[in-house]
Amino acid sequence: MARAITNIVIHTTATAQSAKVESIQSYWRNSLGWKSPGYHKLIEANGNVVTLAPDESITNGVAGYNSNSLHVSYIGGIDSKGGAIDNRTEAQKKAMAAVVAAWKVKYPNAMVLGHRDFPNVRKACPCFDAKPWWKEVEQAIKK
Repeated sequence: MARAITNIVIHTTATAQSAKVESIQSYWRNSLGWKSPGYHKLIEANGNVVTLAPDESITNGVAGYNSNSLHVSYIGGIDSKGGAIDNRTEAQKKAMAAVVAAWKVKYPNAMVLGHRDFPNVRKACPCFDAKPWWKEVEQAIKK
């Protein structure tokens, strides 16, 4: 039976934009002890989208909300001092819009949210306000 997807969640890795997919996955496995990835899709600085898990899989994006959520993250989200910053490249913005738009076709009733939009989340992730971002993207798609 297919999962009922009610949330499409936007994340940042809170790493340097140069972080490698393999090092992020290694951190999840070896430091956090996760058997599943944190996200379904990860977007590199050049806009390349790496699929880490199929839509049918449950990942570790937002504690308590993963069974009904899909997760996409861009690599980056911190400045040189480790502070939260929206430093998505234009390629990442385009790729993220394409990923979310494709998911919205498959799951039209799903809400697009940032990680920080969930109850009791005390982080800046994804370092921008996902809801108005998605509204802008939707309007651009309709034109």
